[in-house]
Amino acid sequence: MNSTQIASVSYQPLNLPLIEPFAIATGTQYQVENVVVQVQLTDGTTGLGEAAPFPAVSGETQDSTLAVLQDLEKHLIGKDVKNWRTLAKELDKLSHEAPAARCGLEMAILDALCKYYQMPLYVFFGGVQTQLVTDLTITAGDEAHAAASAKSIVERGFSIIKVKTEGTDVDYDFRRIQAIHNAAPGAKLIVDGNCGYDLARAQAFVNRAAEAKIPIILLEQPLPRESWEDLAVLATTCPFPIAADESARSAKDVARLAQDRSASVVNIKLMKCGVLEALQMAALAQVHGLGLMIGGMVESILAMTFSAHFAAGIGGFGYIDLDTPLFIAEHPFTGGFQQEGEKLTLNFEVAGHGVSFAPTFS
Repeated sequence: MNSTQIASVSYQPLNLPLIEPFAIATGTQYQVENVVVQVQLTDGTTGLGEAAPFPAVSGETQDSTLAVLQDLEKHLIGKDVKNWRTLAKELDKLSHEAPAARCGLEMAILDALCKYYQMPLYVFFGGVQTQLVTDLTITAGDEAHAAASAKSIVERGFSIIKVKTEGTDVDYDFRRIQAIHNAAPGAKLIVDGNCGYDLARAQAFVNRAAEAKIPIILLEQPLPRESWEDLAVLATTCPFPIAADESARSAKDVARLAQDRSASVVNIKLMKCGVLEALQMAALAQVHGLGLMIGGMVESILAMTFSAHFAAGIGGFGYIDLDTPLFIAEHPFTGGFQQEGEKLTLNFEVAGHGVSFAPTFS
C-alpha cells in the first residue's frame, strides 16, 4: 500500500465567537461558522484544512459545506496526495459551486503532502519570503466607531487600515473615511466597497475622497460583480488603483479584467476558488502586470496561515489582508504565523502550515 494514499477524510463544524460582528455591505456575520477538514494518509500523517463559507459572498453555508464534504469523501479514499493537481481538478468538476468546501480539502491534502516530505508549505509554493505586513479592517459602522477603531489600530502598530463602506449613502461613507483619516492621519487606507456602489455613487465617492486628499492606496470592489463595463468606465477616471475581489473568482475572470483594463489589482481569496485555481489566477495576474492582494473570508488562524504561506511562497503580493483571526475571541488551534503588530512571520522550519488542533479547547 502506498503510504501517501488517503486513508480517511473527516470534517466537523467550527463555531467560534467573534469579538464584534463582521459587517460588510452585503451582510453581517455574527460568529464564525466554518468547517475543519482532516485528511489522514495510510502512514498516519494528518493534514488539516478549513472551509470558510461566507453566505453573503458565495451563498455557501456551513450546512451546505458539510453536505458537499460528505459527498466528496468517498471520492478521495485511496487517492494519492502526490497527485494533488489531478485531485484538485477532479474536486472542481464534482463541486464547482462549492469552492470553500473544495478549498478546505485542498488545504488538508497539501498540508499532509508537505508534512510527509517534511517541507514547509511556503517552500512548496516557491519559498520567496517568510514575512508579510497585513492591514487591519474597520467593519461597517458609524463615524464614532470608525474613528475609535482607527485610533486603536494605529496604536496596535498597524500602518494600513482597511475600511468597509456601505455604498448607499456617499456622504455617510465619506464622513466615516474623513473621521478615520482625522483619527489616524498617518495611516494609509484601503477602501472596500464589497459591491455596494453603482457607477454614479462610486464616482461621487472617489471624487470627494480625492478632493479631500484622503490617502487611499486601493479601492476594492466598488461595484457589483457583473458590472464589468461600469468598472472599466470607473477605472478610466479613478485616481486610486482598483482591486477586483468578487469580480475575480477564476482565472477566466482575471483574463477579462486584464483585457478590459478595469482593475489593476486582483484580490485572491482561496475560499472563492480553491488553491489550484488561485495559483492560476496569481500567475495570470503577474503575466498581465496586475498587482496581487491576498485576502480571505472570516477565517481562523488555520486558513489564514495557509493563505500566508501561499502569498509568501509565491511572493510579489503588494497588499496583504489576513486580519480576521484578530476578530475571533478564542480558537481551538496551536501554531500558525506569529503576529507582532502588522508583521506576520511564518515558522520557516515546521512542515506543512504548522497549525494543529489544541485538545484543551472546550
